[in-house]
Amino acid sequence: MNNIRNFCIIAHIDHGKSTLADRLLEYTKTVEGKEMQAQVLDNMDLERERGITIKSHAIQMEYVFEGEKYILNLIDTPGHVDFSYEVSRSIAACEGALLIVDAAQGIQAQTISNLYMAIEHDLEIIPVVNKVDLDSAMPDEVEDQIIELLGCDRTDIIRASGKTGIGIFEILEAIVKRVPTPKGDPNAPLQCLVFDSVFNSFRGIIAYFKITNGTIRKGEKVKFFATGKEYDADEIGVLKLTMHPRNQLSTGDVGYIISGIKTSKEVKVGDTITSVANPCTERIDGFEEVKPMVFAGIYPIESEDYENLRSSLEKLQLNDASLTFQPESSLALGFGFRCGFLGLLHMEIIQERLDREFDMDVITTVPNVSYRIIDKKGEITEVHNPSGLPDPTLVEVIEEPYIRASVITTTQFIGGIMSLCLGKRGELIKQEYISGNRIELIYDIPLGEIVIDFYDKLKSISKGYASFDYHIHDFRPSKLVKLDILLNGEPVDALSTLTHVDNAYSFGKRMCEKLKELIPRQQFDIAIQAAIGAKIISRETIKAVRKDVTAKCYGGDISRKRKLLEKQKKGKKKMKQIGSVEVPQKAFLAVLKLD
Repeated sequence: MNNIRNFCIIAHIDHGKSTLADRLLEYTKTVEGKEMQAQVLDNMDLERERGITIKSHAIQMEYVFEGEKYILNLIDTPGHVDFSYEVSRSIAACEGALLIVDAAQGIQAQTISNLYMAIEHDLEIIPVVNKVDLDSAMPDEVEDQIIELLGCDRTDIIRASGKTGIGIFEILEAIVKRVPTPKGDPNAPLQCLVFDSVFNSFRGIIAYFKITNGTIRKGEKVKFFATGKEYDADEIGVLKLTMHPRNQLSTGDVGYIISGIKTSKEVKVGDTITSVANPCTERIDGFEEVKPMVFAGIYPIESEDYENLRSSLEKLQLNDASLTFQPESSLALGFGFRCGFLGLLHMEIIQERLDREFDMDVITTVPNVSYRIIDKKGEITEVHNPSGLPDPTLVEVIEEPYIRASVITTTQFIGGIMSLCLGKRGELIKQEYISGNRIELIYDIPLGEIVIDFYDKLKSISKGYASFDYHIHDFRPSKLVKLDILLNGEPVDALSTLTHVDNAYSFGKRMCEKLKELIPRQQFDIAIQAAIGAKIISRETIKAVRKDVTAKCYGGDISRKRKLLEKQKKGKKKMKQIGSVEVPQKAFLAVLKLD
């Protein structure tokens, strides 16, 4: 046990975590020859294409230092705010963390929030300044920022480059010397923390765990705490680039277990595994339940794919525990699921994965957040989508979630960012200089305003130099109205939104104009209206595709032409009564990018 080190890598997005992990694997000879490629641990096509890490990945390395062999368990984590739940799980399974800061960009919002998470779990922090080989690197200034944030000595900070391999041996030495050994008793009853799981169509569900107490042997009977189900440990082992079976694993080890579990409901991330012969009395805590921020409906394009969609979502949930879903139905789209995501990028990734891994074609509705409705009797209900809103006459007050957002940027972009936050109904709580010309702005902003396009706008205003992090703060009463979109007088519930009174008029107008471009012309006029209750606030009309019925009628009395036109008018009227309008998938997505 004294020679085991468990550590993770935390940093802001794009500060070089995966590249540094590649070098660690190369220098410890864990991955050699033709297996070596950029972003070794990012094994999803999607991660490689976008150059981001979506899942945290565990891998074991062996390193000989001063004649002794050490086992290093590394967990590489994502940097994007939407995947911070993955980071929290990795931190719960480690004793130390490498804090990576880009020498050209300095400390950013996600760095700070991940650091606080690590400090709360009492991890040993090893600060690393990465990308020191860049021409634009300012290692001295970045070191000053780290010292100010952590209060460490300058000698504790390692200068490295994931690309050229500078400082990698110093990092390995620091991990061996500074990261504490796992605590626990190998002879105590077995306690393992499940921090991830994947679905394999041949072997069933494979759970990844870290042993906090006790020893697990192959073939032993084990029990999952949350579900109380018992299984045989058919195969246990450690995770290198592939799985390596072992006969037993002891306290401090990170490994996997295959026990022929077929249904995804029986494995929960954050659960505790114990042995049936000598069970532990309590579960391991340190796992918070995930709180989805953004809700959207996911519907199959073909209604008979409903059950396939359910099983696809269940399998995805195994691999991504922050996805939540429940069945719902919609007038326009039939049966589907109401899904909760951690953010818009997370939603986009889930859609992509459904398409690639499970071949599911789905329609996604406009994302929104959950609101609290207090009615006249004083009862509180949570509403996740506008169609679930009770009659306005029964509602006393609607409360919406507010977030505490931290934006870190340089002084030249403050004006633009402040006006963006104020335009989104934000309140400035405080602003403080972190170091030099870098400033942190702290705002309270309604989550509903952030959901659609805030992050993209922030990036474009600041030319990519502002970083953004947030957490749910509280619920506050707000003047919200339900905005309905009507096509020929029929409401399309997938397009209805809850919005603030001040934004309703402009939002409704823009929505009608956008739909006019996207809905194809029919044989009859289509009226697109935006309405609040019974009051129409905006209207656009898509003109009918008309045939020139009077072309064959030349000369003679005007009444002959009039008769033909009247006949056509009657036909159009009849068509309008029985015709229905198909709303293309593009229209649902266009609402997100109205500007």
